[in-house]
Amino acid sequence: MKETAITVTEAARNFADCINRAYYQNMSFVLLKNGKPVARIVPAKPKVCLGKDLAAALAKASLSDEEARAWYKDIVDARAKLQPPADKWQ
Repeated sequence: MKETAITVTEAARNFADCINRAYYQNMSFVLLKNGKPVARIVPAKPKVCLGKDLAAALAKASLSDEEARAWYKDIVDARAKLQPPADKWQ
């Protein structure tokens, strides 16, 4: 989720825009007063991509063989960098 720091004054002047960006673009805002964080505007329900959503999107994609291989390599590389949590109960 994108997070942007803005002043309380900016938030007040652009409140509707901040709310729309939180809802439609899944952005959050840290509101600053005298340079210090005092509040946040965050989406009520962060958007989540489920496996079935990803599968549906990929079914519609038409990748060349070269693009498909590059995508597969990116997935393999990303999985290799994943680290399990130190405590699986967290």
